[in-house]
Amino acid sequence: MRPLIWFRSDLRVHDNPALSGATHEATRGAVAVFVVCPRQWAEHDWAPVRVDFVLRCVAALSERLDRLGIALRIVAVPRFEGVAPALCAVAREHGCDALFFNRELEVNEARRDRAVRRAFEADGLAVHAFDDATMLPPGSVLTNEGKWYTVYTPFRRRFVETYLERGGLRAEPAPRRQAARVGESDVVPQRPGAFDGLSRPDLWPGGEDAGLGRLESFLETGITRYHEQRDAPALSGTSTLSPYLTSGVVSVGECLRRAVEADGHEPEPRPNRKSGPQTWINELIWREFYRHLLVGFPRLCMGTSFRREYDAIRWSANSEHLAAWQEGRTGVPIVDAAMRQLAQSGWMHNRCRMIAAMFLTKNLLIDWREGERYFMRHLVDGDLASNNGGWQWSASTGTDAAPYFRVFNPASQSKTHDPDGTYIRRFVPELAELDGDAIHEPWTLPALLRAGIGYPDPIVDLKASRDRAIEAFREVARA
Repeated sequence: MRPLIWFRSDLRVHDNPALSGATHEATRGAVAVFVVCPRQWAEHDWAPVRVDFVLRCVAALSERLDRLGIALRIVAVPRFEGVAPALCAVAREHGCDALFFNRELEVNEARRDRAVRRAFEADGLAVHAFDDATMLPPGSVLTNEGKWYTVYTPFRRRFVETYLERGGLRAEPAPRRQAARVGESDVVPQRPGAFDGLSRPDLWPGGEDAGLGRLESFLETGITRYHEQRDAPALSGTSTLSPYLTSGVVSVGECLRRAVEADGHEPEPRPNRKSGPQTWINELIWREFYRHLLVGFPRLCMGTSFRREYDAIRWSANSEHLAAWQEGRTGVPIVDAAMRQLAQSGWMHNRCRMIAAMFLTKNLLIDWREGERYFMRHLVDGDLASNNGGWQWSASTGTDAAPYFRVFNPASQSKTHDPDGTYIRRFVPELAELDGDAIHEPWTLPALLRAGIGYPDPIVDLKASRDRAIEAFREVARA
């Protein structure tokens, strides 16, 4: 057998089921392929910083595959409908007789994969698909009635029970080095011109070595106090592994295994203690929850509120407010700091994602889809499941969402999670000289003093806008 191994959001050698399976089945060498789809990526709102990161990870993957005796071919087609004929052409060129790949869960990706399977089987070639996007396959964590969970806590409990019943997660066997190399690797292209923009290789070095090194560093220095520091945006209290997980540079199964090892305990269905590793495991399961929901409720991929009654909300069409939020000039320091961090780094601290999202959807009453799209177009870790889940949680339109009457006060959030204003000073330097509560609420300063700062007044009154949002949601709930 000579397999064709199709890489997508699994840009790694370690713990990769498709790669492992293909290399152990191969008898005449193996060929790998990655498909560049610039127009499709743009339609899916991929950020320039993400495209740059992904292509650097592909280049690093090519080097690792080379050491395994596997050439990586690069194919470019504008959109997904061109993928099937392009892959069949690569298979014919190299005499491949089987395709190996890891499944992706989103609607368009699943349709593409079905088209590829049909094309290969029509050519008489075998197709082998593996589960890799989640720790447990979607559909394996269901209620007693065989339904999908829509609330996190019972999902978590059943997930852990299923995980324990299966004896945990085992790493895939290491891929086998091929005796005979088939063809030569293509040069990995620079990002297409349509994705000119932010590039931060200093913050997000590409490749599996960088991802595994970041995991190791977090396990050594950060995971023990993760439950205490993860909500403080001024601290390096999180793993910052999200870009590597989104692009599959590090497997989520490896993260879970290492967290269990660090904790010294398997997760429990009904946990009765809190630790850094256990709290991080919960975050991995939240990620899992949102990914399973994409399969159970495909409409989440289609811009629809999970709670469809909230599509009747009369969202504000204030373009000036939207632009002020996007550009970090709302006059609310913690929100502006978060948006500027995103613009400068392609990433935002998770607590600040919630604050910024709730400010847009509640205080500005702007449709959550505007924020979801903006985040995707700027995040290096843009992941449809997690991004959609987080936005709909904040907007109170999603599964297991914050009740509509629970609206974050951004100033209170700032005082709680950035008490010294360190995060604000880092990204809103015009406020760097303010002390005490003024760093969180500069609008409380005397007018003359405010005028000399060069920072805008809030674009909305926090209390009045909160009340307006609650009433808008209440009207829909009554209908």
